[in-house]
Amino acid sequence: MSAKSFKGGIHPSYHKEMTAEISTVVADLPSQVIIPLHQHIGAPCELLVEVGEEVKTGQKIADSEGFVSAPIHASISGKIASIDMRYAPTGAKVKSMVIESDGSDAIADSVAPPTKSLEELTGKEIISLIREAGIVGMGGAAFPTHVKLSPPEGKTIDTVILNGAECEPYLTADHRVMLEEPQNVIFGLKAFMKALNAPVGIIGIEKNKPDAIKIMQEAIKTERELSVFPLPTKYPQGAEKMLIEVITGRQVPSGGLPLDVGVVNQNVGTSAAVARAIQEGLPLTERIITVTGGGVSKPTNIKVRIGTAFEEIIGQCG
Repeated sequence: MSAKSFKGGIHPSYHKEMTAEISTVVADLPSQVIIPLHQHIGAPCELLVEVGEEVKTGQKIADSEGFVSAPIHASISGKIASIDMRYAPTGAKVKSMVIESDGSDAIADSVAPPTKSLEELTGKEIISLIREAGIVGMGGAAFPTHVKLSPPEGKTIDTVILNGAECEPYLTADHRVMLEEPQNVIFGLKAFMKALNAPVGIIGIEKNKPDAIKIMQEAIKTERELSVFPLPTKYPQGAEKMLIEVITGRQVPSGGLPLDVGVVNQNVGTSAAVARAIQEGLPLTERIITVTGGGVSKPTNIKVRIGTAFEEIIGQCG
């Protein structure tokens, strides 16, 4: 498929060259993490642990009965030091949990792969696994992934689009996910398609990432229902309505959602996280971020535990 375009948009200076070719490194284990109980769009979670309690990496520590919500897991092992109001990255004060690391990074007993393969799992089982893993949209919105996979009755989804556009200046985290974890990205896409009973899967990647386009095309060469769509390099190509229009020619109605035109969008990072959850039983406790810019001596892509202080991450990148 060749790239069309959408009306409008801008062409900023992208500055991706600083980190596009730098392989992801793993951040040092933080001495503590501060985990907001409102990690996602939707209802805040209720605590499942108390101050002073010992927890392990991957242990579920908070959950909610709200449909638009997702459970939260400990991203390190250690002791619950406090539960109080802290500033979240949004700028709002929210109820948060502070875990002091014990340095062991011991994994919870609950972290275990399912007993069924993807082929054996039903759509409902896939959605349940994704919810229990606490996976939310990794593209920035943090919308609970299982909700996107549960369209209302009467809505039929025929196409799943993976957003690999990463149209924002400087950022290369999604780029590295596609280069370093192509099979996980594909596995997650197939899980989304099975959960939705959707026959078509498309990965949209901006043309300024030719290496990602090439490696993803190679990864799907035996998958007849999957394709890679090279996108024009333009901001905001990653916005879901623009992405859908360029790839499918369908226009999401004003005030509508992608499911109104038979499409569900997911981020490539979300897809890789789903693969780890289904294959290894790993809940969402970390993600890749890009630390870059003129004020950083070692611009890099770095895998960070959720709840790590910005100061620690920036310190590791100079």
